[in-house]
Amino acid sequence: MQQLTNEQLIQAAQQFGTPLYVYHSEKISEKYQQLTTAFHKSNTKIFYACKALTNISILKHIKSLGCNVDCSSINEVKLALYAGFKPTEILYTSNGIAFNEIVEAKELGVYITIDSLSNLAKFGAAFGNTYPISLRIRPNIMGGGNIQISTGHDESKFGIPITQLQQILELVQQYNINVQGLHIHTGSDIDNIDVFIKGIEVLFEIIHQFPNLKFIDLGSGFKVKYKEGDKPTDISLLAQKIYEDFDNHPSAKNLEIWFEPGKFLVSECGHFITQVNVIKHNEEATFIGVDSGFNHLIRPMFYGSYHTIKNISNPNGEEQEYAVVGNLCETDTFAWKRKIATTQEGDYLCFSNAGAYGFEMSSNFNSRYKPAEVLFKNNEASLIRRRDVFEDLLRNQTGL
Repeated sequence: MQQLTNEQLIQAAQQFGTPLYVYHSEKISEKYQQLTTAFHKSNTKIFYACKALTNISILKHIKSLGCNVDCSSINEVKLALYAGFKPTEILYTSNGIAFNEIVEAKELGVYITIDSLSNLAKFGAAFGNTYPISLRIRPNIMGGGNIQISTGHDESKFGIPITQLQQILELVQQYNINVQGLHIHTGSDIDNIDVFIKGIEVLFEIIHQFPNLKFIDLGSGFKVKYKEGDKPTDISLLAQKIYEDFDNHPSAKNLEIWFEPGKFLVSECGHFITQVNVIKHNEEATFIGVDSGFNHLIRPMFYGSYHTIKNISNPNGEEQEYAVVGNLCETDTFAWKRKIATTQEGDYLCFSNAGAYGFEMSSNFNSRYKPAEVLFKNNEASLIRRRDVFEDLLRNQTGL
């Protein structure tokens, strides 16, 4: 697939200003095609985990591919509906939320996953068997790149622990709850496909307890490649093993298989472009100070994520060792001891893999503006979110 060129990225930066998020719609299409090629059977459904990136233009593009959508809040559900998804194409996976959100999701007619005994009891008392749900089970399996993005272990807040199965069954029986799905998600950046297989085995041990079961939701957590040497999840091999497991299990072969990829679909489509404000030399390091900080891209500071950083103004220059830092009144180091082509003030730096949890986790810290977002489609750049202006900092303040 044709990639965005340095010239296109620089032109976008000059036209729309920096810092700037740039997305490539064809890359999203390519990643979705990779999924549907691997998970090709008709009993498989893909739900885009939109918490990764909820821009309406991105949601509309993903809908145009035939993908469904997974939401983590009632407002994400409303955004999905606004983008044109039908209620039957939307999955709402609750997590420690007030019961009124679940009621609202039920009224909107979307699929609902419940992740606590408390809300399961409330749902049963309110609706009995009149509305189907799925249950998020915590399998007590460690998976993911690090503890901050691992969600299935025995100290995780996510899901109902498998050890509480008897309490689940008692509530289901007491209220005659219509459980049509079982859901697990063990974390993010999973390169070991055995983690998925272990999760399946946990669910296979309990599926006979749910006679109305129609699907098993395996979440996602597929690892993407951030740098040379990274081993992404082998999607084709994973699909082969999962299909074999389901086909060989008498109670599972007729069930649908659901996935909820987020980062996998949009991470590689995103580029974050900054401009160099200042070069500072001292005994410890040479610092590249850019016109951004963790207010725009928090992932490196939040959980140590790696983003390839290239000087797209001087891509063929001799590499030197730099620390790349931001302009906040706070420690906001993007990279330390990183090899980057010789850089001067005014150059443009491009951060790769910025499509997932980049803009989505941005803030107005230090009262700085959130950046604009641009989408390339058919080599044409379109502004899909304008940059903040001063009035945006005052918009919701009262007593002015």
